[in-house]
Amino acid sequence: MYFWKNSKIKKMAEYKLLLPSMGEGVMEATIISWMFNEGDFVKEDESVVEIATDKVDSDVPTPVSGKIIKILKHKDDVAKIGEAIAILELEGDSSNAEVSEAKSYEEVKDQIHQPEPEVISTLEQPLSNTSTSFNSQNSDLYLSPLVKSVVQQENISESELKTIKGSGLEGRITKEDILDFVKNRGNKVENPVSPAPQVSNTPAPQKASAPAQPISINDGDEIIQMDRVRKIIAEAMVNSKHTSPHVTSFIETDVTNVVTWRNANKNSYQKRDGEKLTFMPIFIRAVVKAIQDFPMINVSVDGDKIIKKKNINIGMATALPDGNLIVPVIKNADQLSLSGLAKAINDLAYRARNKKLTPADTQGATYTISNVGTFGNLMGTPIIPQPQVAILAVGAIIKKPAVIETEFGDVIAIRQKMFMSHSYDHRVVDGSLGGMFLKHVNDYLENWDLNTEI
Repeated sequence: MYFWKNSKIKKMAEYKLLLPSMGEGVMEATIISWMFNEGDFVKEDESVVEIATDKVDSDVPTPVSGKIIKILKHKDDVAKIGEAIAILELEGDSSNAEVSEAKSYEEVKDQIHQPEPEVISTLEQPLSNTSTSFNSQNSDLYLSPLVKSVVQQENISESELKTIKGSGLEGRITKEDILDFVKNRGNKVENPVSPAPQVSNTPAPQKASAPAQPISINDGDEIIQMDRVRKIIAEAMVNSKHTSPHVTSFIETDVTNVVTWRNANKNSYQKRDGEKLTFMPIFIRAVVKAIQDFPMINVSVDGDKIIKKKNINIGMATALPDGNLIVPVIKNADQLSLSGLAKAINDLAYRARNKKLTPADTQGATYTISNVGTFGNLMGTPIIPQPQVAILAVGAIIKKPAVIETEFGDVIAIRQKMFMSHSYDHRVVDGSLGGMFLKHVNDYLENWDLNTEI
């Protein structure tokens, strides 16, 4: 495109606005709405589109200033990370605005060690006889733009791709995987022939699947379509039940010291720091200490492997105004003071309820706490958020008469009591571990020091 300015012809460069990385484990996002239309001018770092991932809703800013000349992904469209979602028009020389996907292979090509000259002739024939080249449109393989460019430049077929064991999330092929494959492509001239599987005459048992029951709809019934977040929650809950055999242990905890201490400190803390002092920092402190006592609660399962987590990142189930649920994460909770926990909790809760969380705020949890007592519930049986192996639910704190042991004998007194329920994955957490962990959380709360500083 050209235009006249100061009697000189200038060429307009085009810039592809790509969907940026949303954090580990997020591979795609849904377009919720565009804040600008085609033909509008946007400034650098200005938010231009609202997107939704399976973790959180967020805005995408533009790294450059320019005019939106083409929107490639519209409302409700799904875009993959690294995929172009719009084209911007920039003033300048278009020769400097090459498409990033086209340059990517050249940028990494020197990382591939070329084979020795004597083996090149051996490689030529097998390479020329490979099956048809990879077609990303018809394949169920997800490839990043960089990997895809290497595949296209090297004419790697889909059958070859399926032989690559990806080291990325969910077995996806990374840049290192594809470059290593190209480097060693000629080392295996002939494909090894796998022995034919033994055929058994015993028919395989058929899985019995219960037929879907028809739902009757009567006059006056209202049909409500699930929103996107509710669909994600529903899928995650069903997946967790299919993945983990849930076991739940319960304990009733005397939190009189906790209540007394909070009542004595909440006003001065709010006056000093401008922050509310809730019970959640205390609960998290007790959970962190119990995790340090029993680190095998802070794990994930990968097939027949147990991944013991180094960091202690606590997820905090938070109800949203629209009735949905989100779980922001307090990273490295073991390294925060009680005041630091209070500030982190208040910040995450505020941003969650005001749709200000970033995808990174909801990732990386290694253990989760759900406060069902907020709704006046005594207890609950929480579902484990995958890939964690345990979750704690704390109930409402209520005054109850209880037997207290003293040096002068047993007495009945009014105490602050609370139920806790601990759900855990019985594949890796047995009743002894799950129960002892819960008892330690209980002990830390019951023995809360009234002189604790904040």
